[in-house]
Order: sequence, then C-alpha cells, then structure tokens
Amino acid sequence: MSGNSHIPSSEITPEATFLNRRFFMKSSIWAGSTLATAGLYNAFTPSSEVKDIGTAIVTIKEPSMETVLAADEKVNTFKEIASYNNFYEFSTDKSSVALAAIGFVTDPWSVQVGGLVQKPRTFDLSDLHKIESVERTYRFRCVEGWSMVIPWVGFPLSRLLSMVEPMSSATHVAFETYYDIKQMPNSDSAGFDLPYVEGLRLDEAMHPLTLMATGLYGKTLPNQNGAPIRLVVPWKYGFKSIKSVVKITLTDKEPPTTWNIANAREYGFYSNVNPAVSHPRWTQANERRIGEGARRETLMFNGYAEQVAHLYKGMDLEKYF
Repeated sequence: MSGNSHIPSSEITPEATFLNRRFFMKSSIWAGSTLATAGLYNAFTPSSEVKDIGTAIVTIKEPSMETVLAADEKVNTFKEIASYNNFYEFSTDKSSVALAAIGFVTDPWSVQVGGLVQKPRTFDLSDLHKIESVERTYRFRCVEGWSMVIPWVGFPLSRLLSMVEPMSSATHVAFETYYDIKQMPNSDSAGFDLPYVEGLRLDEAMHPLTLMATGLYGKTLPNQNGAPIRLVVPWKYGFKSIKSVVKITLTDKEPPTTWNIANAREYGFYSNVNPAVSHPRWTQANERRIGEGARRETLMFNGYAEQVAHLYKGMDLEKYF
C-alpha cells in the first residue's frame, strides 16, 4: 500500500465543484420532477442552489488516521456513486434506487440518541449541521463483491456520542433507519423485516475513522445514498453503514442487525472485510471496482488494518466474521 487517500478536494473533482464546499445543498434538491426521465437526470445532477449552514470543513491532521490508497486507485465519479446503490427500502435493483427515492422527504429530520447515556438528546438537522465536519476519502467495499472510492463529508461519530456522555456500562451502539411504507412503497420486496437495524461495539463506534456522513463530493447526500445522514465504517462491508439514521441507542449487549437476523450463516455481526473468509456463495478474495474492467485483490480490513486491526487482537476472525 502506498500514497495518502486524504486527497484535497481540488484534486478529486474540478475546482468549480468545490467553490461552495462550505455550504450544503437544500435537502429538496431531488424533488420537483413529474417525468421519469427528468427525475432521473435530476437524481444524478446536483442542483446549483445552496444554503449556508455555517459548517466548516476541516482537514484531518492526525497521520495515524490518514487512509491509504494504492497508486492505481482513483476516486469514483459522482454519477457512479449516485447511480449504483443498495437501498432495499426503495428497490432491490441497484440502478433503480435513485429514481425510486426522488420524492423521499429528508427535511425536517431528527436523530434520537439515548440508552445508556448521561444526556439523552434528539438532534435535528440544524443541530447536526453545527458539528464541525471533515472530508474523508474512503474505500467502500460491498459484500456482493463490488467497491468504490468515495469522498465523504461528515463528522466522526465519536463527536456525536461525546455530546450525550456514554455511561461506563455501555458496550455497544445500536442504529435504526427511517421507515415509512408510504414513502417506500416498494419496501415489501426487501426480503427482510423493517426498519433496518445495525450495530457496532462502542470502541468501533468511537474510532476516528467511523463517520456520520452528511454529504459526498462536497454536497449533501443524495436520497439514494442515505440522506440526510448515514453511518460509514470503511473497514466493514457496506451493509454495516446504515442509511437515513433516525435512532442511535447505547446498550450493554450486542444489538440485533438486519442481515444477521435474515441469514446468520452468511452475515455476521462484525462483517469486517476479510479476503480469507469467503461468503458461502462467493469468494471475498477479490472485488470489482465500479468503473474498472479487471477485478482487484481485496485488502484485509479493506486496507485499514494499520488503523483498526488492534480492535480485534486475539479474536478468531473466522468465528467472529
């Protein structure tokens, strides 16, 4: 592994795209079209209308937290990131999610944070926007064998959790996504119970690489990517990075997770990227980077072993997969 993945904004996309990088676009940028073709165009073409929410984007300076990209890796385009999505509440067809999610209402929004904390609190969008944001370029690896490199905007989850002061008895963090059958009429074909739930150990949640993303490519999250706020855990398979979060609960036990409930044999609680542990139906030793032809070798912990391997010291990573 070589290089530094914290690529400056000006190097991953034309400078003009980032002239307003301190501002987030209005949450309704995907709405307003009644024609399917126009709607799909809007889903992949961010509006130029922006709103000042007073959120500064700062550069991560800790060398130990910098992520690593190989010399032949490049950031995926906005269109690739916004047009190929897993979000079963809207569609099980990756190429159909963007169009199905156009009308999803993400403002107003609130995230309830409670459980084993000293100061339980409900955060609305204005509260979340006040948390100082960072830009992080991460590899993103799906359990199905495809991957991307995505320039996220957001804040470390640890900043949010510190505001509610976890109790000493808390060991895990549970997450729940938004669910409304009226807004997600195709969700009955998801194949599992909803709302979608996920979980992390507390030390995983507090790790500096664990991000609550509010945008990508310097813009607010498109609906299909988990607007208005989602989890991003770059060393785990993508389904751990729960979208459209509305509830975070600290607990003293391992929380249930949607894919593990649906099929425990294939989807473990940890779901760390591990090329040595095959999915029962396919290998995890290699992956297809969206936008590339040839497959590439999958890296242990998705290439973040230097930063996170210590979290699992002494654990049997085949048993705790």
